Amino acid sequence: MTRNSLWLLAATALTVPAGVLAGRYWVANQLRRDARHLLLAASTSPARVYSEAQLVGLPAPVQRYFRHVLPAGQPYLRSLRLRHTGQFKTNLDRAWLAIEGEQYISAEPAGFIWQGTTRWFTARDEYVAGRGGLTVRLLGAVPVVRGHGPHYDQGELLRWLAECAWLLTRLLPSPDMAWTAIDDHTARLTCTHAGQAATLLVRFNEQNELAECEALRYFDDTTQLPWVGNFAQYQRQQGILVPSVVEASWVLAGQRRPYARFTVQTLEYDSAGPF
Repeated sequence: MTRNSLWLLAATALTVPAGVLAGRYWVANQLRRDARHLLLAASTSPARVYSEAQLVGLPAPVQRYFRHVLPAGQPYLRSLRLRHTGQFKTNLDRAWLAIEGEQYISAEPAGFIWQGTTRWFTARDEYVAGRGGLTVRLLGAVPVVRGHGPHYDQGELLRWLAECAWLLTRLLPSPDMAWTAIDDHTARLTCTHAGQAATLLVRFNEQNELAECEALRYFDDTTQLPWVGNFAQYQRQQGILVPSVVEASWVLAGQRRPYARFTVQTLEYDSAGPF
């Protein structure tokens, strides 16, 4: 059984008991509590300022990207919080479901918490203290998936790295973040954290925007498949350019199969607390 197939939900439920409402309330409170801890840890990271001198020696498309999206003198971003709408598939062969979500990302220490809610389930994806995890609750109350272990650690670190397209000062070169040249529109990005490494193939478009990233990621307990993230509709947020639309896909038999499409509604940097 694949990781995605575990998300199949019992769509025969006809009523929502009081216990389900209590479960949704508990899940929401837990998210706020854990997000508060994540943001507090990020707020203690050193204050730094971006300079174009940091770009010397980077691959040409990476230099063009940072010059396009970051103004000189931009303070490093420590964290963000965002809310999104969109569509999601619980299985690649199933219909799209409407979803709303919120996410918290910290630059240092590397970490994120995402929680998405549909009519039928609440899902939480996270990478905290070097460990990844996935929890899915039917109707927000009944756990149906609890995923953790090395495959989740690797997969969620990859997701954090890809979504630093929003927290883009974290993608500047540092002891744990390195860019390698490939060609005039492609570079390789490698991050090391908590004893493991995550590597993305990053593609830039003609507007010098980070348009796509790709990596091998565990699709189930035994199989790794190409996993692709697409970024579009860049908008200026607090002086920097970041994408407002993202799509995630698996590649099966050479064919891209999208399973998540999100549109950012609210994005705020270095907030003191959760929504």
